Amino acid sequence: MVVVRSGILRLYHFRPKPILFSSQWLLQHQIPVQRFSVISKTYLQGPTQPSPDPNPLPVDNELPPDSTSIPKGAWKGTAFKMAESALTTLASITILGLIGYSYTLYYKRMVLAKMENAFTPGDPVLDLAYSRGASPDGESASDHQHWVQRPEQSVIDAIIAGRLQEHYYLLIGEKGVGKSSMLIDAMRKIDGEGVAMFEAHADLEIFRVRLGKSLDFEYHEDNIGSLFSIRGPRDASAILDIERAFNKLEKVALKRRKAVGRPLILIINSVHLLRDDEDGRDLIELIQQRAEQWAASNLVTVVMNSDDYWVYERLKNYATRLKVLPVLDLTKDAALSALKSYRLRYFNENTSKSMLEEVYSRVGGRVSFLSRVAKEKNMLQVCQYIEEAEKTWFLNKCWILGSEMDDDVMDQQKFASAAMVLAKALVEQEAEQHLDHQSDDEQDTDSTGVITKSVKDSKGNYVLPSLPLHKAREVMTRADFIQAYDHDNIFTISADGRVRADSVPMMTAFRSVCNEPGFAKFLEDTLDRISDIESLGRTRELTIKDLWKGGKYKLMVATGKGYPSHSIEMETLPGKDDDEDEDD
Repeated sequence: MVVVRSGILRLYHFRPKPILFSSQWLLQHQIPVQRFSVISKTYLQGPTQPSPDPNPLPVDNELPPDSTSIPKGAWKGTAFKMAESALTTLASITILGLIGYSYTLYYKRMVLAKMENAFTPGDPVLDLAYSRGASPDGESASDHQHWVQRPEQSVIDAIIAGRLQEHYYLLIGEKGVGKSSMLIDAMRKIDGEGVAMFEAHADLEIFRVRLGKSLDFEYHEDNIGSLFSIRGPRDASAILDIERAFNKLEKVALKRRKAVGRPLILIINSVHLLRDDEDGRDLIELIQQRAEQWAASNLVTVVMNSDDYWVYERLKNYATRLKVLPVLDLTKDAALSALKSYRLRYFNENTSKSMLEEVYSRVGGRVSFLSRVAKEKNMLQVCQYIEEAEKTWFLNKCWILGSEMDDDVMDQQKFASAAMVLAKALVEQEAEQHLDHQSDDEQDTDSTGVITKSVKDSKGNYVLPSLPLHKAREVMTRADFIQAYDHDNIFTISADGRVRADSVPMMTAFRSVCNEPGFAKFLEDTLDRISDIESLGRTRELTIKDLWKGGKYKLMVATGKGYPSHSIEMETLPGKDDDEDEDD
């Protein structure tokens, strides 16, 4: 059956026989031939079947199971996977932990082994002092040993060799007396075995580095554990690192005491270079605490070398096992003998005794000065150069400016004038001692009566005038300048607390300056000018402007109960002119 409705041909299939329509009938009913052919073809052939897929997928026609009912097999697979992941993670962490723990044990043993190696025979200090068995001035090691034989050398040899125990030591003396040379010579005799030496420094970071170099300790900066923590090479202050180095040194010393029976030797040279501030005092306190503990247990013997007296003052407060070894200038006999043997050996010169005594009277027994004089052809010329150099140093540091000085330089002039006052007091004391000790056969004054040489003792040694430390501060009227003078090598404070000139040439400079004509008056004018400037600084001027032009002030005085008693008027009176004064 065919129904045409709204221009659409609808076919109803009632029987399987095909229905044929002629083209005239289609045209009569205005039905497109192309559309009818397509519809009829579809009707005759039926719906188009899709081409079969070459790789058909199996189709699950079952309904999805309920989410609340999970099979037991699925739970077993998930638990297995979780257990496998947990075991893998645990194994990885365990392996990493074992590796880290093993490396930590290895690194600690390596640190101790490196520090033990630092105390084996041979030392960088000896390599620098004696290059290929020779001293820096070209002498052999044996020659250098016998150039100046100090009486303190035997004691220092026993300390460095470990024979003197249960104490720690402070070598104190002026610059150039031979403290470091004696320590190096004692190290050379044992080839540096069991000894570590380094130079101190004012900067704690540099002190830390030098200590680590002498002990072959890297402060854990070579530990690869920092690769995992992503931190810097060091997370501590300098003084904390020094404490860590001492901890490692203590472990090495314990092992050595069991094996050898002798303590290690730690030499800290030039301790006076530390600043006398909070950081410097903390470091000295740390060193002293360790030195006291190690001396009591015979682990490490600490030897400190200082040119300044203030180090001894800091150590004195808590010193129990401290021993002070003062190192002084050579005596006259030792200086003349050493100088004569040196000139005979290297210059083939038999120097007369008068010449040797002249050299000793001008430079004293200071080893550094004697060494410079002995190596020059004209010894007296070198002596004169040393005296001029010491005088120039003294004047550059402490010369005064007189009564015309500006007030801006008052602080420096206080420092300089105090030094001049102390130098003048020492020169005056020398003059008094000279009158008591001068003999008839020795003339130590010039034609004008001015002293030219220091006082001698019974053995012919020149004795520099000195004052007790408290008296020196009383003379200067200052207590804080003496430490700076000691550090600048102008005055020195001995181990027994006496103040004197730093050396014989410096005392000669004091004598030369203080004996100049008019020096006493010039020094007095400088002191007066300093007093005037200080007085001006303490003075305040009060000016009442209302009285300048005839003004008046009326003051009312009341009784204790507040009733007026009487009044006072204040006014200015005209002064006399200069002409009136002349007429009078």
